[in-house]
Amino acid sequence: MRWSYNLERSQSTALWLFGVAALILAMVVVGGATRLTGSGLSITEWKPISGVIPPLNAAGWTAEFQHYQQIPQYKLVNLGMSLGQFKVLFWWEWAHRLLGRLLGVVFLIPFIVLLVFRRVPKRLIWRCALIFVLGGLQGVVGWWMVSSGLEKNVLVAPERLATHLGLALLTLIACIWTGLEAWFGKGRPVGFRADPVWVRGAVGLVVIVFVQAMLGALVAGNQAGRIYTDWPLMDGQVFPAAYALKGQGVWAVLAHSQAAVQFNHRLVAYLLLASVSVYFIGFARSAAPEPPKALALYLMLGVMVQALLGILTLRMATPLWLGLLHQLGAAGVLTVAVALAWRVQRV
Repeated sequence: MRWSYNLERSQSTALWLFGVAALILAMVVVGGATRLTGSGLSITEWKPISGVIPPLNAAGWTAEFQHYQQIPQYKLVNLGMSLGQFKVLFWWEWAHRLLGRLLGVVFLIPFIVLLVFRRVPKRLIWRCALIFVLGGLQGVVGWWMVSSGLEKNVLVAPERLATHLGLALLTLIACIWTGLEAWFGKGRPVGFRADPVWVRGAVGLVVIVFVQAMLGALVAGNQAGRIYTDWPLMDGQVFPAAYALKGQGVWAVLAHSQAAVQFNHRLVAYLLLASVSVYFIGFARSAAPEPPKALALYLMLGVMVQALLGILTLRMATPLWLGLLHQLGAAGVLTVAVALAWRVQRV
């Protein structure tokens, strides 16, 4: 098949990738719900194909519940729970896995159709293929995460949870960036060229937002958002005394100390708020055109709202609705940061 090398822009490809990005955002929210409700370990087997069908009768539900009753989370946390209570946990996790399967279908079938009709710019084919690989890897990492809580622990390993979320956010970044490339093409506007400092600064903001999301995953994985609920102090102190307990190694502290992961999350939040504010003030005074300046403003406002949400979530000991809103806000801030980084390097 001869490829049309003249195709530089494709709105159909862009809309497809933006749709995939929206579905990833939905998965992040539902994944947050499975974590906050303690549902992530309710399905103890990985069945990529047959697992799409939930139990259809009483015998099926009994068998599924019996599997759950064999793991530490049931024995140590939920001992004596009813079948009805188990079903609530099951449906959250089932919905999360179903979205993952749906994401694969929503990506692969349109990708094939767009390829057949030659609607994907040639330079973007390998990027789209890489996104598909990332999505497949996400399923493997998801089971690797779940398996960490089936034998000895009552929760999944926090570092595996962070890896799972990080891979999802990297896929989100790839979809947004590639979608923008497909929508606008690879040409550059004539005239103003952004100073490299603004390009590097915008990329740096993406990195800080991503790191902050990973720290948030460690907070979630250690259930550290439900302790030390005072602010601006933490446990009544500037620096928590329990940050590092005697005998803990560096990794144990950074990944498993509840005080450490929450304190680190707070510190990077302050760093992000200061960085995005300085960036916006400086960029707004530059000779850059208005569209990227507007994105910088939206990013600063988004970070401010996200910081307020974080404080409120902490003060209220992470109720479900606020925890989900805070997690969605993190993904939203990352989306704007990526759009800004893409736009600045194009002016």
